[in-house]
Amino acid sequence: MAIARTRSSAPVLLLTFLCFYAIIIPSNASPDDFPQCLSGSIPSQLVFAQSSPSFTSVLVSSIRNPRFFTPATVRPLWIVTPTNASHVQAAVACGRRHGVRLRVRSGGHDYEGLSYRSQRPEAFAVVDLSSLRAVRIDERSSTAWVDSGATLGELYYAVAQASGGRLAFPAGLCPTIGVGGHLSGGGFGTLLRKYGLASDNVLDAVLVDARGRLLDRAGMGSDVFWAIRGGGGESFGVVLSWQVRLVPVPPTVTAFRIPVAAGDGAALDVVARWQEVAPALPEDLFIRALLQNRSATFESLYLGTCDALVPVMGRRFPELGMNRTHCREMSWIETVPYFFLGSGATVEDILNRTTSLSTYAKMTSDYVRQAIPRRAWDGIFGKLAQPSAGLMILDPYGAQVGAVPEPATPFPHRAGVLYNIQYVSVWSAGGDGAAHIEWVRDLYAFMEPHVSSNPREAYFNYRDLDLGENVVGVDNISSYEAGKVWGEKYFVDNYERLAVAKAEIDPDDYFRNEQSIPPLVPGN
Repeated sequence: MAIARTRSSAPVLLLTFLCFYAIIIPSNASPDDFPQCLSGSIPSQLVFAQSSPSFTSVLVSSIRNPRFFTPATVRPLWIVTPTNASHVQAAVACGRRHGVRLRVRSGGHDYEGLSYRSQRPEAFAVVDLSSLRAVRIDERSSTAWVDSGATLGELYYAVAQASGGRLAFPAGLCPTIGVGGHLSGGGFGTLLRKYGLASDNVLDAVLVDARGRLLDRAGMGSDVFWAIRGGGGESFGVVLSWQVRLVPVPPTVTAFRIPVAAGDGAALDVVARWQEVAPALPEDLFIRALLQNRSATFESLYLGTCDALVPVMGRRFPELGMNRTHCREMSWIETVPYFFLGSGATVEDILNRTTSLSTYAKMTSDYVRQAIPRRAWDGIFGKLAQPSAGLMILDPYGAQVGAVPEPATPFPHRAGVLYNIQYVSVWSAGGDGAAHIEWVRDLYAFMEPHVSSNPREAYFNYRDLDLGENVVGVDNISSYEAGKVWGEKYFVDNYERLAVAKAEIDPDDYFRNEQSIPPLVPGN
């Protein structure tokens, strides 16, 4: 990772490669000619065919869910590991010319693995952006340019180092997530109630489109720039880097982690109360709930000291029983390993990009707009006590995330949302994966009466193919109408505008996967 402080807000990639673009017209050339085409523009050591001794290690390097690393998985024919923008442009040009589609991977956290595998046989290559991971901080303007291949941990660390802990960036809790996918799907963490989503704080971006052009915010136009900030960048091209707004944080913040056992329904009572309190708390206070078995754990970040937090909790949420002994005062950057790795982890640990192939997972999501009755929680906790049960993570909304109008970005889950639910089941290699997957699906079905409806909303960054997949028509373009099945769950009324933006930048649907935005030509 390269970290630099600069007074310039223009990304190096854009200045260097803005002049290179080509309009590519697909031909009947064979996909087998794709690597030969690349050889004129990309060093051979950056391209890995399936026959390469290093292919598997490169493929595995950013696989976060080994459910999608089996002999039956449809894998890429090639992996391209660009080190500059011209390499990405060449991959697009050669892909169009030789009938090879591209899938783009930054951190590999896509819950369905669609950045590096396909549900159906097709000739495709992966553009792995892990070598494009520079972070350039502009202290004067409190902004940064960050490449899509950087992880959130690398971004957080660079910002804290450059600003002396004065600045942060509002994004997810998991430091190994790649910046590119996270920002393009929305992105939220402990600062969302104070500063909104990660995508709300994007100021500019650099995109390689389906014609091989390198475009900044002005070049891609307002509709496409709107679309990539929450609508999934993979549908519109390859986003190489992002200019983001950094936000101030106090020198001392307070975290706590409080478990509540099941005894006499205590966990049910506190969770039932939490869902009304947490979205209405002051914006400086974030409290999420993790439910497992018949217990609940409440994790919190407060942008202030313990002395200031204790009386707020006593007035607003006395049911939790929080007191001074629960406080853990630290810097904001220290909260990242605290929440992700637990007590004892160091700030340097968030720079670890290591992946594991021993843990499998199935996840999906919901949104809650009306508090779930106390009597219903007994049934929910019963589901959490079943064999093969996983956990539910409840993240509160409200405050600034709800203050942004729904049409302002593709992310529509704003005013009126109390909290997001993530359903998670994790198992080890050799475990009964079918039982864990079925548990998630069963709990999701059980929750239907208690969550949003018409549509039943879902979070795009918790992608789930159970919600539906694209249908490709006779014109070899994904169907807009069929895409509504899943698209309106993720994007509600913003789905149509995303499809129009897709038609503007990629009318031939070159950048496509099982849940990419289909193009819609206005009037059709």
